Amino acid sequence: MKRREFIKSAAVVATASGLGLASEARNASAAGPSSIQTYRPLGKTGLKISDISFGGGKLASSSLVARAMDMGINYIDTAPDYGRSENVLGEHIKKNGRRDKLIIATKFCDYGFYGQHLPGDQPESKYIQMVEGSLERLNTDYIDVIFVHAMGEGSHGQEDRLFSENMLGAFAKLKKAGKARFLAVSSHGPNRMEELLMKAVKSGHFDIIQPAHNFMQFPKVPDVIAEAGKRGVGVVAMKTLAGAKATNIPTGGEPFEHAAFSWVLQNPNVAGLIVTIANVRTLKYYVEASGKPFTRQSQASLDQYMLAHSAEYCRTGCGECLDACPEGVDVASILRHQMYFADYGQEKRAMAAYAGMQKKADVCGDCEGAACQQACPYGVQAKRLMNLAHQDLSFPA
Repeated sequence: MKRREFIKSAAVVATASGLGLASEARNASAAGPSSIQTYRPLGKTGLKISDISFGGGKLASSSLVARAMDMGINYIDTAPDYGRSENVLGEHIKKNGRRDKLIIATKFCDYGFYGQHLPGDQPESKYIQMVEGSLERLNTDYIDVIFVHAMGEGSHGQEDRLFSENMLGAFAKLKKAGKARFLAVSSHGPNRMEELLMKAVKSGHFDIIQPAHNFMQFPKVPDVIAEAGKRGVGVVAMKTLAGAKATNIPTGGEPFEHAAFSWVLQNPNVAGLIVTIANVRTLKYYVEASGKPFTRQSQASLDQYMLAHSAEYCRTGCGECLDACPEGVDVASILRHQMYFADYGQEKRAMAAYAGMQKKADVCGDCEGAACQQACPYGVQAKRLMNLAHQDLSFPA
């Protein structure tokens, strides 16, 4: 099979998987609500967001935004480097209005494929230029939330990005001009996720944080969330599905995705979560989870998922393997790109990000010691997964 044909078929499979996750449990369970049931305060911002909110990484249809709003979703996360996501959201605003009913979050970054984060040495004018581009694509004169995105993707210069005087100065000017309302920071690791987010929370500069947070995460993230709660910093969770692996395993009477969402939302300091929504069917299914409590049935569903997939899921933000590889390969980031490819159905984004990495997983095939695998505290089968990642993510020669 040619690579183009493979990618096309993989996209079909990924879409089908996204529609069919926990299908047996879904069909067996009673239908949930058809609209958002719960809105929560986003720290001290004065905003209230839908507990289930819209991750726009795959947004391709303005009509999907309209359906989401009709169902009560009021918070949408987008970015200049999410393909046409901002453009599509802007098309919705131009056609349907209702801008005042929508909370839009975007990022300080260049336009294009994922990974266009601004380094900390950029002038104020560059940050302002990026936001002006977003305003134009979004067909709006203000943005509610601006993120310094993906802290910890690199191993160096992270504090320079996080506390850049030029970034802070640019945001102050944008806020004074009424073009931006709140400053935020996000991280899915793999380097120092909790440390960087805790510094952000304690700095007083940021109104909102967005950590990777799920039931298979290691234990320090709740400490960051608790500190955010004490200081009135809003929390929006991402990566809540722990890899979003397709599964037909028994779920203990509750669909896995609903259980995963309710686990995150049982924390009163979490305002809401974002999840990638690519079509109406997944939109309806995710909205059914709104307002659901976390129960023993929820825990049983999560336990089954963990038993099935623990050795396949590289914990977002962990990074224990990063210093183990003798070749200096960024194992955690490559496995995250593989997750986007295989589980999220974002093949182009994943392949483009992998192509931009200096050190790739081609050296893993000849590795005898599998030091990354030995270093993993969760028993992830890193060597096998890295070989698979290189096969999936590499453009044909």
